[in-house]
Amino acid sequence: MASARKRRKQRRRVRTLGDCLRQFLTPAVWKQGQKAIGRPWQASRWRIKPLLVTLLLMTFACGDSQEERFESARAVVVALQPKRRRPGETLPGFQLALARLPMRVLRAVIAGVRARLPQALAGRWQTNGFVVLGCDGSRLECVRIPALEARLGEAGKSDSAPSIWLTALVHLATGVPCAWRFGKGTASERDHLKHLLGTLPAMALIVCDAGYVGFDLCRQIMASGADFLIRMSSTVTLYTEQEKPLTQYREGIVYYWPDAAQKRDDSPLQLRLLRVVGKRKAGADPYDVWMLTSVLSKRRLPFSRASQWYRWRWENEGYFRTYKRTLSMVKLTSRKVSLVHREAEGSMLAAQLLLATTAMELSSTQQPDAKASPRQALREFRREFRYLASCRRREPLGQRLSRAVRERRPDRTSPKATRVWPRRGPHKPPKPPKILTLDKLKRPLKPAFKRAA
Repeated sequence: MASARKRRKQRRRVRTLGDCLRQFLTPAVWKQGQKAIGRPWQASRWRIKPLLVTLLLMTFACGDSQEERFESARAVVVALQPKRRRPGETLPGFQLALARLPMRVLRAVIAGVRARLPQALAGRWQTNGFVVLGCDGSRLECVRIPALEARLGEAGKSDSAPSIWLTALVHLATGVPCAWRFGKGTASERDHLKHLLGTLPAMALIVCDAGYVGFDLCRQIMASGADFLIRMSSTVTLYTEQEKPLTQYREGIVYYWPDAAQKRDDSPLQLRLLRVVGKRKAGADPYDVWMLTSVLSKRRLPFSRASQWYRWRWENEGYFRTYKRTLSMVKLTSRKVSLVHREAEGSMLAAQLLLATTAMELSSTQQPDAKASPRQALREFRREFRYLASCRRREPLGQRLSRAVRERRPDRTSPKATRVWPRRGPHKPPKPPKILTLDKLKRPLKPAFKRAA
């Protein structure tokens, strides 16, 4: 009773943006990140805490360029800590300090925030004894510059822009991302999931589409203590003890034992196959959904619940839409390899904080099963930006406009195109005009024109 009263009291204290961030970025989390650095921090104007908070708030800020978002995020950081020493004022200085920050510091902070998710989402963390997580991936484009093209290479179509691949585990009951991994644009999402198995919580159930089918992956998921629910395709061969027509099949025990596993003398996997009959629509062929799960007990995972949880997988697709469109992360804007990694990790942490904070506040209202609206939550965050930034003293507008001077450059003497761009035809400069004498005219000149000539 006392603990419940204490939680309600803590929830009532969430009034500002700083309160929302401090729910997850606690002093213990910052201490964990400070410990991961392993050496004295050299940046004089940028301490670790304002540096990372500015990186997170740049994901929420409005602006068409990094300079605009940086100014807005820095102003909020200064307003949140008015008695602390102010950080640097320029974007290049911020980027230099961020590039010197080891990635293990950022990952330590991410791990600390992830450890607080079960407590923050306590009411909706487990669903019927499982922590239902969806796994999927998406590709993010980067700026087309030689350094990133040489490091990241092409992905997808030829002459495509450099890109990175993001694989994310999303809590399907709330839509909050739990863990993620980045790689090159040609990375394997199955390998990413194998690396993410160490971050899975207890009683995890991974829901995936047919792209995650694989004997080794299924065996590693089961060895980690988790369960899975994966959609099947015609590329998979399963074995049963009794033959049954596919049109009459509903669910049963099967054995997953591909030829490669048989040659290695690996033991077959005993799994459970489910068939959800598709709806019959006029003028269209029906299609059935076949799912394979490691939960053999019908009591732990009934047929109807498995079908419902696979439909929840669209929450994972919705998260990528939130991340890429709502937060405008469809294309990363950093122009250095080190900054691309930090921008990607920081933006994912910012999206996690945005959705986790909103889901935590929704769970304390009268509608605990309500889903958070990322667009409305982002709008409230930006409104809080305006409240905090308006409290600061500013110079007069005319004085600021007097410094809005265009950069002086020497007159251009070289071609505009500095390099050959893929998927774009080579630029051909216009040729000189043809100059002929008047006696080459096919028509006779008019008298007035002849006198003028």
